Amino acid sequence: MSESAAPRLSLVVAISSRALFDLGASHQVFETDGVDAYCRYQIAHEDEPLEPGVAFPLAKKLLTLNAQLSERGKVEIILLSRNSSDTGLRVLNSARHHGLDISRAAFAGGSSPYRYVAAFGAHLFLSTDPNDVRLALEAGCAAATILPHRAARARADDDGPLRIAFDGDAVLFSDEAERIFRNEGLDAFNATESRAAREPLSAGPLKGFLLALHQIQTLFPARDSPLRTALITSRGAPSHERVVRTLRAWNIRIDEALFLGGLPKGEFLKAFAADIFFDDQEVHCDAARLHVATGHVPHGIANA
Repeated sequence: MSESAAPRLSLVVAISSRALFDLGASHQVFETDGVDAYCRYQIAHEDEPLEPGVAFPLAKKLLTLNAQLSERGKVEIILLSRNSSDTGLRVLNSARHHGLDISRAAFAGGSSPYRYVAAFGAHLFLSTDPNDVRLALEAGCAAATILPHRAARARADDDGPLRIAFDGDAVLFSDEAERIFRNEGLDAFNATESRAAREPLSAGPLKGFLLALHQIQTLFPARDSPLRTALITSRGAPSHERVVRTLRAWNIRIDEALFLGGLPKGEFLKAFAADIFFDDQEVHCDAARLHVATGHVPHGIANA
């Protein structure tokens, strides 16, 4: 009797149509002339491909992983949109024009599509709409608002490894330590983290996404993986130990860990060449997006 095949690993990322493509011109029609004019405009232009949006380079590199995964796993992009199927036809036509292998989509006809994130089994939802992102997070889904950035076009044709970077507290981990820092100061934070060094932090909203990335990584040799991850955090010694032990307890490999002790993150993200970086604090996101694509995770005390 032959041994059963190992289960195929999957990584599913849901992306809104306005994050995947530049819908600025058509959205202006909607804002100026209303929904009926918008529908007519999209139908009239449905054979004209949309230009790539802020999440396009990331989607392209995610799908490129499939050639190396072969039958061992699959990366899938799900298109989520407030468009109707009529107006959404232009979006799917644009995906085909640009060579994006997207076969699944939800067109919510004017409603927020966040409720389909869990139904599709998505490990992450990226949108340009902060309200949709907050709704997804409240529903227990990993989500981030992807922000405009200068380097979007430059990254579109980068054929190097996919590089994804994360902040720690309130992103990968809960905000329990961040709350102590904000309420009691740095000394109390360091003292508490030193005492709790062997107690794993609770999970944050993007832990599941990191775990899915890690599982894909296990299919490749560590030194020859087309996917690399990094933790880039403002923590420094002695609060680093609890983070290291938490990742160890989760049995998650992270390729690079930068403990910056309060230094600005922008230049380090540039040096890592991140395809996207996730942080919970708007001030860090605004600095990061000057260098790399950035997802704001509106979670925790910093976003109360």
